[in-house]
Amino acid sequence: MHTLAQRLWQNANDSPDRPAIYLLQAGQPDQTLTCRDLVRGGLDYTLALQQAGVQPGEVVILILQHGAPLIYSFWGAVLGGFIPAIMPFLTEKLSPEKYRRDLTALFEITRPAAVITYRAFEPEVRAAALNSSVRVILVAEAVAPAGADSVSLAGLTRSPEDIVVLQHSSGTTGLQKGVALAHRAVFSQLEAYSRAIRLTRDDVVVSWLPLYHDMGLIAGFILPVLTRTPLVLMSPFDWVRAPYKLMHAVSRYRGTLSWLPNFAYNFCAQKIRDRDLDGIDLSSWRAISNCSEPMRWESHRMFAERFTPYGLRPEALATCYAMAENVFAVSQGGIESPVTVDVIEAPAFFSERRAVPASPEAPNVLRLLSAGRPLENTRVRILDDQRRELPERCIGEIALQGDCLLTGFYNRPDLTAQAFHDGWYLTGDLGYLANGEVYVTGRKKDLIIVGGKNIYPGDLEALAGEVPGVYPGRVAAFGVFDEVQGTEEVVIVAEAETQDEGERRRIADAIRERVTRGSEVAVRRVQVVGLRWLLKTSSGKIARAANREKFLREFGA
Repeated sequence: MHTLAQRLWQNANDSPDRPAIYLLQAGQPDQTLTCRDLVRGGLDYTLALQQAGVQPGEVVILILQHGAPLIYSFWGAVLGGFIPAIMPFLTEKLSPEKYRRDLTALFEITRPAAVITYRAFEPEVRAAALNSSVRVILVAEAVAPAGADSVSLAGLTRSPEDIVVLQHSSGTTGLQKGVALAHRAVFSQLEAYSRAIRLTRDDVVVSWLPLYHDMGLIAGFILPVLTRTPLVLMSPFDWVRAPYKLMHAVSRYRGTLSWLPNFAYNFCAQKIRDRDLDGIDLSSWRAISNCSEPMRWESHRMFAERFTPYGLRPEALATCYAMAENVFAVSQGGIESPVTVDVIEAPAFFSERRAVPASPEAPNVLRLLSAGRPLENTRVRILDDQRRELPERCIGEIALQGDCLLTGFYNRPDLTAQAFHDGWYLTGDLGYLANGEVYVTGRKKDLIIVGGKNIYPGDLEALAGEVPGVYPGRVAAFGVFDEVQGTEEVVIVAEAETQDEGERRRIADAIRERVTRGSEVAVRRVQVVGLRWLLKTSSGKIARAANREKFLREFGA
């Protein structure tokens, strides 16, 4: 098979009545979608797009919530040879004004031909699409059943090198980069990753992950559908409101594979009550891969202790280093043997950028989870600041080579050129290699990850700097790990001339409001300090890492 459409079409012909997706939605009975259903439902959208004049190779943005229309419209775009890109739907947690600005910026760069959304959301899309290339706004409720004879399946004749899907970053502000992936890259990932996780006909994937994120789109959607692995697909909003439903789904459908961001381990362990676990059996779970944000040994321990009484095997806790730019996985750990825990000296790690092995009983040590070995078709190097290869256990930037990599950032040749050096993709992540395994230790440029969402400190600092009373240019934003939540917490430190504590509290409250309104990041920890508290680099820039250490010394974690 050379294209995703060909594989889907073959699945529908070979096993038309085979369950492909069990769609779970709160308040509704579980819905079974067969391989035939995916094609038939998809063709409705294929025809609607063709009748609207959308051409093969043009981008179609999908702004839909969890449900059958999102699933059908995605595969309909693939069957028609269009390029689908799933975007988050506007929720009560997002600012409509900022959402519209971001959508407008996205349209300007991506230049989509069409958007598929709901009738109620159409005005928002039209407002954002003014003066853009968007020609068609297709209302999901108005899509009618298609006659198979009237549909042109351009997706069956696309080239393996053609772009099949765009994945977008989960940044909090500014323009999101569209990661363009070709059919060949996606198939290379599916084949290599299936072998890495030892995928078999007995597996069942259970996922609540949003499809606009690479972990949800690839591991929790495209992989199971195209490999004929049954997929139990939940709503991310249902999971947040009632995380025990994940355990019920695994128990009821005998789920074997799931992927979770690190914060979800803590969230499940802390929020799920015993009364919601009556009769639950988690013994079928063979691999639960920690992915998408820094992985914590403490989170694995907490999750194992909480759910072992319900049949969970601790060795089922796995790890994965992944990114949209490599389709999904770079490495995988915890499948054939338990995840390696590297115990290292904390002082050498922080001051010397080296991972020096230490005794578990020694004082001042760190326990880092391995992300496993690279996939068989992916090579990993660690580079220093001059982009020279570093030896084992030296911390530097992670660089990749392989046949799963992106074609480029869509309509952004400038960013694409910056992302590669001598044929190696520069991930921007920091880490090291030890005994052939990958360890991810952080991000360049002080990127913060909260609940799987990328947060750029400079964006938050700019917003905080707009608040009256904040001294211009004297704001620092950084992440501090929250042991209770299992994810990073954003901290903002801002200088002000006033010494009045009441006025400082007012400024801190105003910063919280401004940042939350401008970025959808809920900032709880804001510290207003006096002038010259913040440390700068020799070049005059705010030294975020140094200020983080100073904050922890003076105000505590």
